[in-house]
Amino acid sequence: MPSVRVLITEEQIRERLRELAAQITRDYDGQPVTLLGVLTGSLMLVADLVRQLPLRTRIGFIQASSYRGATTRPDKLEIVPTLLPDVRDRHVLLVDDILDTGQTLNQVLDHIRSLRPRSVRVAVLLRKRGRQELPCEPDYIGFEIPDVFVVGYGLDYDDEYRQLPYVGVLEP
Repeated sequence: MPSVRVLITEEQIRERLRELAAQITRDYDGQPVTLLGVLTGSLMLVADLVRQLPLRTRIGFIQASSYRGATTRPDKLEIVPTLLPDVRDRHVLLVDDILDTGQTLNQVLDHIRSLRPRSVRVAVLLRKRGRQELPCEPDYIGFEIPDVFVVGYGLDYDDEYRQLPYVGVLEP
């Protein structure tokens, strides 16, 4: 069984989410917002973030996955929008666990923009340095991390480790 080395502690995540929530609150200036989480990795982030936003919010999810099973390399992206609420003419905050190559985020953004929201902003918990293949600049970034495979706080390896309250590096 692989071990997990803590990269970002539970307390660091909690503090950074407080800071991001304050920034998001200022930026939306009392306007209602629809948080759209990219399943399944963003589940923890959406839940913790929305509780700190003193804004009128709606929550929805979009399923987008390019990692399947016990792999650490992306495969063909599948987008399943069945849990997506109507976002036409609404402010949307797309929430994702990690910005890696940018493939997933760019394709999900294209899909969301096709639904004609009033605005779209992006929040990611993690951004891997040196991995982006497509240009994408999130509006809100929790942490910049090195190019390592991480688990915890919603991120998984073969559908395990999501429940960890911290972000860690999976080590053999």
